[in-house]
Amino acid sequence: MADAVMQQLEMMKSLEPAVQEKLVLLKPVAECWQPDDFLPDFSREDWIERLTEFRDQAQGMPDDLLIVLIGNTITEEALPSYQTWLNRVVGVTDETGTDNGPWAQWSRGWTAEENRHGDILNLFLYLSGRVDMRSVQTTIHHLIRSGFNPEVGTNPYQSMMYVSFQERATKISHANVAGQARRAGQENLAKMCGVVARDESRHEEAYKHFAREIFARDAEGALVAFAALMRTKVTMPAKQMDDGECDDIFGQFTRVAQSSTVYTVSDYTSIIEHLLKQWTVPDWTGLGSEAAQAQEYLCKLAPQMRRIAERAETRIAKQAKRPFSWIYGRSA
Repeated sequence: MADAVMQQLEMMKSLEPAVQEKLVLLKPVAECWQPDDFLPDFSREDWIERLTEFRDQAQGMPDDLLIVLIGNTITEEALPSYQTWLNRVVGVTDETGTDNGPWAQWSRGWTAEENRHGDILNLFLYLSGRVDMRSVQTTIHHLIRSGFNPEVGTNPYQSMMYVSFQERATKISHANVAGQARRAGQENLAKMCGVVARDESRHEEAYKHFAREIFARDAEGALVAFAALMRTKVTMPAKQMDDGECDDIFGQFTRVAQSSTVYTVSDYTSIIEHLLKQWTVPDWTGLGSEAAQAQEYLCKLAPQMRRIAERAETRIAKQAKRPFSWIYGRSA
């Protein structure tokens, strides 16, 4: 097993030219949006009026959408855990913390762009006056302290596939919040979540490309790794979420995300279908026994998940609303 991991780490090293090519998906800082671009300007003489308008608009936001936004914000704020994990499992060489290798540049650049997501959403929540910020901050503190385990071990192939899945999942979630916010008259929030979703889309393309290169170089190893990831199911980054009060705050958050159709079991299944197509999983031939079994499992997975999704969505729809400390004990 150790030899296999070492071979995979060598493969990750061989991907450096592909990573270098995709560094263009990280925008120059001068061209990037910043949270301040979307918030009231406190340097203006009319800042009180602008802040009042901003807060007034946020008062009409439905609680279920607010809960999903808070959960997404907490997830984004735990970014330090994600970079630490990425550097460890893909063998990123950044001994000084400022190295110029392609993987090191990607890891830091990706983190820098992602860091703005937690910032902008956190500031929206703070200025809205709609949430118990101390409860939200406590949950963020707990999550970073508890850590992050995507349950892929030290397998770098699974890690690339995991991030490909997660970037698409976060893109879907933020885009759906943006759409629902716009329909609810929350134009400020819609713009914020829209730019976050577009960032996630660029990052998704990069990670899918890195995984595609792994398939091109080692299709058998890639198929086995992808099947292993899907068998254990994709663990959400915020699984360790804890507000210090509810014994299953993550489960309640995911319930609201499902019931509000921001991120559903059907979305999970659609991501599987998308990645199977992206990495041409059904098309590989001449495989050994283990890889062929992995391929067969993967090709049957999406239809099975569709049936599970229908039952899960019916079950979740019947669950009672629960109070959330994040919104002062209101139910959602």
